[in-house]
Amino acid sequence: MPPERQSARRRQGPTHQRRSVRLTGYDYSQAGAYFLTICTHRRGCVVAEVVEAQIRLNACGAIVEACWEQIPRHFRHVELDAFVVMPNHLHGVIVFLERSAAEPDVRLRARHAVPLRGRGEVVGGQVERFGAPVRSSLATIIRSFKAAVTRRINAARQTTGRPFWQRNYYEHIIRNEHDLEDIREYIEQNPGRWEEDENNPRNIPRGS
Repeated sequence: MPPERQSARRRQGPTHQRRSVRLTGYDYSQAGAYFLTICTHRRGCVVAEVVEAQIRLNACGAIVEACWEQIPRHFRHVELDAFVVMPNHLHGVIVFLERSAAEPDVRLRARHAVPLRGRGEVVGGQVERFGAPVRSSLATIIRSFKAAVTRRINAARQTTGRPFWQRNYYEHIIRNEHDLEDIREYIEQNPGRWEEDENNPRNIPRGS
């Protein structure tokens, strides 16, 4: 196990919502920016710890951070903005760029695809469903990221098939520059607010 190290934090966002704010009929492959929260399985604190308002990643946290930073290498129409790896969740901003329809799309191979709930996500006029992902969509990117992390961590731990993430994730469509600046500030300040964080196990009601 490599030594613990501090997370390479970017700037951080607004008070995030616990429920999904996915919009019916919204095209999640179009140009724009999204604020995401992705939690570990059962919100276990397995990737980092907070020491004096600073994040210290463990070996699993280093894998999470590395896979997140590699997203633009696999999805060339995407850029990353602020992000932080917390003890049991990740906050990050993904920006979809304008791109030509002829531009090639390279993506991670997802072995642990996350099933979509309900009617699915609309992408470019298509409805994405489990087993038939629409390439380049937000759901496809997050599914691929989560699968890559799970695969690497299970290989390192020799725990084949063990879940590492919650099945869903939370996202907020960033509407304007002011919204983005609020999100960056939230992300930056998140480690210092860990004691009050709703994902801190001390603050999670029993049975939830």
